Amino acid sequence: MPSTPSLIEKLHATYPTISFEAGEQFEWQPKTSTIVYDLDDPHFEARLLHEVGHATLEHATYTRDIDLIAMERDAWQAARVELGPRFDVDISGDIIHHDMDTYRDWMHERSTCPHCGSSGIQTKTREYTCVSCRKTWRVNEARTCHLRRYRI
Repeated sequence: MPSTPSLIEKLHATYPTISFEAGEQFEWQPKTSTIVYDLDDPHFEARLLHEVGHATLEHATYTRDIDLIAMERDAWQAARVELGPRFDVDISGDIIHHDMDTYRDWMHERSTCPHCGSSGIQTKTREYTCVSCRKTWRVNEARTCHLRRYRI
């Protein structure tokens, strides 16, 4: 398995338009073409390649929450099938499953009606409507902070 600095150096040499910056969590920042990484993460290499997957797939924005789930899935697919073998990194299905579960849980929590607890459907960016009680609520972005739901 390649050492951490070596992998970053290889990625930077392969993708010179992408900047790599140490930080507290993994993140692809499309506006600046920067990948932020956490050296202390036990799954550093897998998550780093996942963010490179976002970059190579040119992921930038999403309107609907389900689109974010699809982007996450596609970035993991690129990391596991294309980037992992290319950079000699074995990416466990367990880490992918765990990370995808966090997004599915995030989406489920956002779509749960604060009025009656039933599932809602997204009707606008950051807005949901309950299929049971027909109430509407807004949500904050909450990908890296606590979810807030606001009754309308």
